[in-house]
Amino acid sequence: MSDRGDRDDRGDKSDGDGTALVLGGGGPVGGAWMTGVLAGLADAGIDLLRADVVIGTSAGAIFGARMACGESARELYERQLARADQIDLPVTTAQTLRFLWAALGSRDAQRSVQRLGRAALAARSAPESDVRRTIATLLRDATDWPANTDLRITAIDVHTGSLETFGASGQVTLAEAVAASCAVPVVWPPASAAGRRWIDGGSRATANVHLASGYRRVLVVAPLTTAPGPHPSAQQQAAELAAAGADIVLVSPDRAARRAMGRNMTADTRRPAAARAGHAQATALAETVTRLWKV
Repeated sequence: MSDRGDRDDRGDKSDGDGTALVLGGGGPVGGAWMTGVLAGLADAGIDLLRADVVIGTSAGAIFGARMACGESARELYERQLARADQIDLPVTTAQTLRFLWAALGSRDAQRSVQRLGRAALAARSAPESDVRRTIATLLRDATDWPANTDLRITAIDVHTGSLETFGASGQVTLAEAVAASCAVPVVWPPASAAGRRWIDGGSRATANVHLASGYRRVLVVAPLTTAPGPHPSAQQQAAELAAAGADIVLVSPDRAARRAMGRNMTADTRRPAAARAGHAQATALAETVTRLWKV
């Protein structure tokens, strides 16, 4: 797949009998919950890396990359319990208001994300070099695109608002791709890659479930299911794939997990509880996911 991705925002189609693992965005707390889900499923004997494609957005790009590059789901989880992998991501009230003003300022999805792009370019945020160092630290040993997993990372062009994907066949490094996917508008600066600038891949859809179009079995782990603005939810996109014939399981935080996570997705103190809640939820869902994954 080229760095430019598909202009109609759709992923490459499989032969109709493949498997896709889709990992969505959700900030540090949502990411912690995700590691709990991944570890719980792995503890139940489910080999998630049997997937023909792994599609990662924002936090999902970080943990999808690390797992695809060899770090176990159990280790990802235990590091959250130990409050390792900390992200210093202070979000001010003013930043939140600017983000919402941009995202909610139009009823048109394309215009909404373009407004976010303009707000991101105008914002005073941390230097891009600081963000790259943070992402490099979070990726740990995941320095090169994985050789044995088709990993695709999403990002949005800051000027056009188009959703595109990065993969091993292109010229963008793994660290550049993940930094682009994690560039939360207004909070972090747009990331530079392939001669363009990018914002968070979840700005239009938090998990980009539609990119799994054409795969027969799809597992989605989505810490957040809806992006602010006139954008489709993960549930809507999952329903569209199901209507097209896919067997799909969408895992999003249940009531207990939402309580554990709280409302501030950057609250570092919430990460261990969120991770435990994700693990408990995955344990309860393991039989359902096993049926999907082993058909």
